[in-house]
Amino acid sequence: MLKRTISVIACVCMLTPATTAMADLDAGAYLAARQAGAHSDFVSSARYYTKALLRDPSNSYMLENAMTSFIALGQFSRAVPVATVMVEQGYSSQIAHLVLSVQNAKDGEWSRIFTGLEQGRSVGPLVDGLAQGWAHLGEGDISRAMASFDQVIETRGMEAYGTTHKAYALASVGDLEGAATLFETPVSGGLRYSRKSAIAHAQVLSQLGRNDDALAIIEAVFGRQLDPAVALIRDALVAGQAVAYDAVSTPEAGLADLYYVIAGLVEEEAPPAFTLMYARAATYLDPQNTPAVLTAAGLLEEMGQYDLANATFASISTDDPSFHAAELGRAEVLRSAGRDDAAIEVLEALTRTHPELPQVWATKGDTLRHVERYDQANDAYTRALGLYEEQSAAKWFVHYTRGITNHALDLWPAAEADFRAALALRPDHPQILNYLGYSLVERGEKLDEALDMIETAAAARPDNGAIVDSLGWVYFQLGRYDEAVVQMERAASLLPTDPVINDHLGDVYWSVGRKIEARFQWQRALSFEPEAEDAERIRNKLSRGLDLVLLEEGEDPIRVARGND
Repeated sequence: MLKRTISVIACVCMLTPATTAMADLDAGAYLAARQAGAHSDFVSSARYYTKALLRDPSNSYMLENAMTSFIALGQFSRAVPVATVMVEQGYSSQIAHLVLSVQNAKDGEWSRIFTGLEQGRSVGPLVDGLAQGWAHLGEGDISRAMASFDQVIETRGMEAYGTTHKAYALASVGDLEGAATLFETPVSGGLRYSRKSAIAHAQVLSQLGRNDDALAIIEAVFGRQLDPAVALIRDALVAGQAVAYDAVSTPEAGLADLYYVIAGLVEEEAPPAFTLMYARAATYLDPQNTPAVLTAAGLLEEMGQYDLANATFASISTDDPSFHAAELGRAEVLRSAGRDDAAIEVLEALTRTHPELPQVWATKGDTLRHVERYDQANDAYTRALGLYEEQSAAKWFVHYTRGITNHALDLWPAAEADFRAALALRPDHPQILNYLGYSLVERGEKLDEALDMIETAAAARPDNGAIVDSLGWVYFQLGRYDEAVVQMERAASLLPTDPVINDHLGDVYWSVGRKIEARFQWQRALSFEPEAEDAERIRNKLSRGLDLVLLEEGEDPIRVARGND
């Protein structure tokens, strides 16, 4: 209920149209700003809305959008004056209220948070309630702070959030026993750990001399393949050391965690720009809140703002335990931006600074495979596999991707071994079954086993066009032409612009004597720009027919038609 409420508010706040008069509007700047905003180009939208406001400084729509652009850029200092103008002019804006509340907390002006709420400047019930608790703590009034947190706890749907933040607050003022009790108190719906709350609970227990209990939480929440930050905590616990409490140690950090949590709550349903505002609010209040920084960078990447995403990832310092995660994100951004060489440089540097992390080598392998540097990709995958724990579930995907790489290198025995190793870790996984099954079909090997694999994959993913294509193709290879037609037509309906599937459908039609339809499908396949080698083969089929092409390739007509990967 809380998540839905926040998401509805998000949509309303982000989509409200202008209602004020625009007689004095700078039309050129306004239209440029709207266009930039539609493409999430926050740099340009901030510039053009600012220019347009020079002619129409009271326009609520432009004020709000200028403000959100500044927030998206991480420029809260520029958003604050805009928010102030909006409040002074009587405009109702949840975003303006958020900006001013965040700035009050940043400046340590806790009383202004209470004043704002008294004046009706609400951000939402959850934020308002917890903000009051942290503001009271900021003023040093612990009893009123606890009372505010209790009020949140008593509010339907907010119990877990109120309990967690009250525990943070107690721990921050040294009441570790009270914090531990709250962390261990069942709440309605269960108290699901976040990364922050799990670390906080473990730190509290360690301070109380309960390292074994703390270690149990770390292992239960994070498993055994840990990121460097959590690994440092686990190692200290195993060594019997007392781990200091620093998860949420100030009111600013408490509010930052709140905004980060809200970003996570609304991420799936709200516009990315709205989610980004909460992530930016978290990082503005607490620059050390690395998860919020990573979230902001990921959202910017999602919106295609690669330069901003790159800069946001790069803002995480080299001594931060999450530096490797930021660099992995930065490499992905560079890849998305078409800067493969730069991405590889980032990953090569990371393998020198963090050679012990398997995900670094695996990501390097993925990037090298993407640019068809298969030998180097193979080496990177092998390094990754040597670093994972023996039964690590993550190994399946590295075996799978190394299998693809070995296949590209024409090292089929090694490729098959990798695919079967992946299957041993993830039995009946559709992706693995389909790739291995299809490859066996293409090689004309173990066709009965390949059919079982692909039928299992298709049953699990009946709407996956690529897998349905594989099923049709294995029927074709087995001479079950009528069944092949049914499945290949389904595949073409699921992925109508895929050149391989249309090519395959043409071959299948030819096999049942529907030669006019076969030529039509081959023509369609050509229109979707297949690989050069495939295109040449399709043109040959169009001019001479499938049977003659197969004979020239040394195959029997129809029965053993070669596919076109």
